[in-house]
Amino acid sequence: MSTERTPLIAGNWKMNGSRAEACTWAEAAVQAAAGASNDVAVFPSHPWLAKVAGILAESRVDLGGQACAAEPKGAFTGAVSAAMLAETGCRFVLCGHSERRHVFGETDEYVGASLAQALEAGLEPILCVGETSEERAAGRTQEVILRQLDAGMAHLRGASDPLVIAYEPVWAIGSGQAASPAEAAEAHGWLRARVAETDAERAEGVRILYGGSVNPDNIGRFLEVPDVDGALIGGAALDPNKFGAM
Repeated sequence: MSTERTPLIAGNWKMNGSRAEACTWAEAAVQAAAGASNDVAVFPSHPWLAKVAGILAESRVDLGGQACAAEPKGAFTGAVSAAMLAETGCRFVLCGHSERRHVFGETDEYVGASLAQALEAGLEPILCVGETSEERAAGRTQEVILRQLDAGMAHLRGASDPLVIAYEPVWAIGSGQAASPAEAAEAHGWLRARVAETDAERAEGVRILYGGSVNPDNIGRFLEVPDVDGALIGGAALDPNKFGAM
């Protein structure tokens, strides 16, 4: 991990947690982050964002939304706009998490449009990319993740637009089978090199997180990889002790 890029440890709670549990997890994150040198963020379910925002106020933990719509407003029942997330106190929003792509059918085009909405609302998008087990077996990992990256970056308006990238191999999410540090290094290297093709300065500064069955036992091995700048954590983020340890 580069000493020039502050690592980001992000906990994605997905569709988990009651109101009381969300409060407990947020309070634990605040306590754990108090003495940390890295950045920390949590991504609660949308109904708990306002409550969690109050708990995180004045702390070192940032708030994030799990997804935002590709449109600013309108007749999109069940959707949440980027502006709504920003008004609730979010700094970050996930764009194109694998579950949004593969469960809800979000295309590269939709993900790119949601990233554009995030930027317009003043949010910092975390663009998620990753291949399925079938795509990896077919030798298409590089093709897939660079295609997803390109589709998202096409919506950047200029060099000052913020961006975080998260590499999450779909086959590793929730499976207990994390990618190896070597596999993460290869993928992260491809991603940083692609960014450098158009913006060398951004490539040097952009944080690229690893996600997929990250836990306290393996996170250290990932953070030793030069191009890994933090982690996007799912299941382990629901355990305050595990998240605090990371």
